Amino acid sequence: MHFAAQVTLRFADISTPEAIATATLGAEGIVVTLQPLRREAIEALDGGVKVIGRAGVGLDTIDLVAAESAGLAVVNEPAYGTVEVASHAVALLLSIQRKLTLADRYVRDGWRGRLVLGEVKPVDELTVGLVGCGRIGVAVAEMLRGMVGAVLAFDPVGPQLPEHVERVSTLEELLQRSDAVSLHVPLSPETAGLLSRERFALMQRGAVLVNTARGGLIDEAALAEVLQNGQLGGAALDVFVAEPLPPDSPLLHTPNTVLTPHVAAYSDRSAWRLASWTIEDTVSWIASKDVRNGSVAVRGTR
Repeated sequence: MHFAAQVTLRFADISTPEAIATATLGAEGIVVTLQPLRREAIEALDGGVKVIGRAGVGLDTIDLVAAESAGLAVVNEPAYGTVEVASHAVALLLSIQRKLTLADRYVRDGWRGRLVLGEVKPVDELTVGLVGCGRIGVAVAEMLRGMVGAVLAFDPVGPQLPEHVERVSTLEELLQRSDAVSLHVPLSPETAGLLSRERFALMQRGAVLVNTARGGLIDEAALAEVLQNGQLGGAALDVFVAEPLPPDSPLLHTPNTVLTPHVAAYSDRSAWRLASWTIEDTVSWIASKDVRNGSVAVRGTR
């Protein structure tokens, strides 16, 4: 990080509007990770705050409308963990499709009886559907190149796709044609509950689902049902509606499920990039209304 002037960082409680008002007194910027900043929190920020730095990719935890109304800029870091998230998604896909947890449990239980894996389609015959094909979706597609039989993508924004990826026109078509579905879209009012009971019914029997995006994209109760009744062959999830996952979640007891605790973006290098880039971009915005590493989701007026 390279700053032209001295910067003071302080860590503080922002769990209530009152705590936020105290924490940001005299501050020019605020940096958050997954802490939510809803309207009441944004309205409680000290009047000197010019920018919110989101240490991460998703912006669903920040009320962007309230930030814009308050004249605040919002910056985030979409590129800090692209390879990490993509490789985690591919690892989850292979682990659930190859039923590695079932095989692991069999060994740990003493190698007794006959291991029944059920249907396991060869990886090179799989059709993988990507819901969302932005930076991370494209990285996943590239990692799958030459490994799987076909890669489909549904993305209404219409980005340029790698030549080996087939664009489909509807989510329904992608669900019907895919042996495995991986989610790579942000959580928004339009995408909340994207995979519902009705859409799970469209998926091929025995298909598997991977989610490294946001838990709110999925109706978790419906997912648990289709895993229990065998409509879906498995699910590998790094994100959940509530985190930590509640102890009474039915997902903890569903068959052929791999669950990881929102760590897809993590590596030694990505953790450093996230911290340094977010602070650098927040300070850079205050100093020059520009960022070096990330993106500007809302351009403030303060």
